[in-house]
Amino acid sequence: MTMLMWHKSSYCGEGDSCIHVAAAAPGTVHLTESSDPTAAILNTTPDAFAALVRAAKKEA
Repeated sequence: MTMLMWHKSSYCGEGDSCIHVAAAAPGTVHLTESSDPTAAILNTTPDAFAALVRAAKKEA
């Protein structure tokens, strides 16, 4: 099993609950929540993740 390199947003403060992102195989993006990173890992495509980020920025 490949070890994932998780990345946390620079906007996430210390102690905040944050989403972590990792890229695995080409065309796969993994998302998990920082309080329990092994509990639920969601898989998506780069295009779907980009749409999520665009929508989140629009709401900010």
